[in-house]
Amino acid sequence: MSSPRGGRSGGGGKGARGPKPAARAARPVAKGGPKTGGAAPSRGGAKGRKPPSKAAEKAIEAKRARHAAASVRKADRPGSRGPAASRGGSDRRTTDRDDAPQRRRAGAPRGLGGEQVEGRQAVRELLLAGTRRVREVMIASDQDDAVVLEDIAELALDLGVAVRDVSRAKLLAEARTETPQGIIAMAAPLPETELDDLARGAQGGPAPFLLAVDGVTDPGNLGALLRSAECAGVSGVVLPKHRAVHVTPTVTKAAAGAVEYLPMALVGGLPAAITRLQELGVWVVGLDAGGDRGLFDLPVAGEPVCLVLGAEGRGLSRLVRQRCDVVAGIPLLGRLGSLNVSVAGALACFEVARRRLGATS
Repeated sequence: MSSPRGGRSGGGGKGARGPKPAARAARPVAKGGPKTGGAAPSRGGAKGRKPPSKAAEKAIEAKRARHAAASVRKADRPGSRGPAASRGGSDRRTTDRDDAPQRRRAGAPRGLGGEQVEGRQAVRELLLAGTRRVREVMIASDQDDAVVLEDIAELALDLGVAVRDVSRAKLLAEARTETPQGIIAMAAPLPETELDDLARGAQGGPAPFLLAVDGVTDPGNLGALLRSAECAGVSGVVLPKHRAVHVTPTVTKAAAGAVEYLPMALVGGLPAAITRLQELGVWVVGLDAGGDRGLFDLPVAGEPVCLVLGAEGRGLSRLVRQRCDVVAGIPLLGRLGSLNVSVAGALACFEVARRRLGATS
């Protein structure tokens, strides 16, 4: 059932996302287990995993020795920031380097951001995804439960990423979140995707299912929103360049790795971006408590769709509401009059996902 373009109407709002494409390949369980929340499972099982054979131990030690030698050669080159940490025996990794931690630059990011990744699940997915270069991984040396951290360190070394132990105080001084969970990774910034590419989708793949965010400024909300969107099968995210949060360390941690799998476009103005999406055949749905129809009554099927979520408090801006093809609301049965934007977005994303799955079955 296709959806007519119609009824531009007012309302303030919160947003949502959609279905998981059938063509998405499952990430290998061998390198991290199923995609779930919380701390990532170890790659060899829980603490009771079988010890490696002598041949496996020799292979691991040889790999560590090669990695250590490569790190020393890199440190000897002019302009090197010092030896990258290596692993070996009971010492695990080398101790902290003498160079000062990289200072955070003031001002808003020029692009999407995402260079500093904190939190165990976020760092693990960064390494598993392999979509951008990882410069180094820092791990606090005084961790009580370090099984997950050891697995992440092994994965990093397998990929040729420098791993170094630091004191808890140094890691917390470098961290930009309150609870980095004992680990920080430094990586290349997230790549930007063109809006037209998001609207057209992958050739031969499912119709695009996009999420646009209208002025969300809380990084925790944006991170939770991105995590729900990725799990619901959203194929791309549209973020405004101004008056909105981009991908900060808090966003990457709350997103738990979702930023590695969601293509994102930065646009100068969301109203103009909505108009362009409509020109490319995308049906644009704003989410707002004052919408003229219910979320569960939307005739969403297999067509390209974009859900637009409003900012915390004020909802959708006036121009964005006017540009949407339809504005929908979530029925609220209690005494409170609104939902958190990340909760409203998650609910809307999975409602669209449910309808799209039904249309293809």
